[in-house]
Amino acid sequence: MPMQTKKTYTVQEATRKLEHYCAYQERCHQEVRQKLVSMNMIPEAIDIIIVHLLEHNFLNEERFAKTFVSGKFKIKKWGIRRLTHELKKKDISKVNINQALAEIDITEYNEVFNVLAEKRANSITETNKYKKKQKLIDYLLYRGWETHLVYEKAKELFG
Repeated sequence: MPMQTKKTYTVQEATRKLEHYCAYQERCHQEVRQKLVSMNMIPEAIDIIIVHLLEHNFLNEERFAKTFVSGKFKIKKWGIRRLTHELKKKDISKVNINQALAEIDITEYNEVFNVLAEKRANSITETNKYKKKQKLIDYLLYRGWETHLVYEKAKELFG
């Protein structure tokens, strides 16, 4: 049985590959580091490549955080709690998280929440009012909307 040899990369090859990886889609440091580890790069090479990506603006955590928040809010309709949690899991700094969240328009935020809650409430087929209310609450909390908003809306819709 022939031995499988893992592909190895020079620092230059890995750098080019990661430039494309970062240019294709915004990435956070953690994703880039994981990618380099999966390419079997040694820690010294990983540091060199990450510094290069930062210096040439392929990697920018502030930009990543803003893009992430904007996309997940607009497309997946995530609330601030879920957005914060997911960014923390990616080791994004509090400063970058707060800057990204500050870009959400509060009026749009409330509109999205109300539309999402009402649409979901209407789609729940449960006949028991209390179970229906609980399903709505669970759904909205899972999506990361603030507790006080969720409970106020559930009370408004189901009494």
